Amino acid sequence: MKDTAVPLSNLQLEILKLFSTDLDKKELKELKDQLAAFYAKKSIENADRVWKEKKLTNEEMAKWLNGK
Repeated sequence: MKDTAVPLSNLQLEILKLFSTDLDKKELKELKDQLAAFYAKKSIENADRVWKEKKLTNEEMAKWLNGK
């Protein structure tokens, strides 16, 4: 198996620093919740941007959801 070295991103480095400390179960859950909220917010922002750029309507979305 070929080992390919890939440099770590700034995010990966920060996460490694963060995880060098022990978190209890409650803190770990809080962190996971924060990360989930962060990525959910980003996804919604991107979807809203595409919605506006393409000038989509609620009627078009209903058609998509109903497979028409």
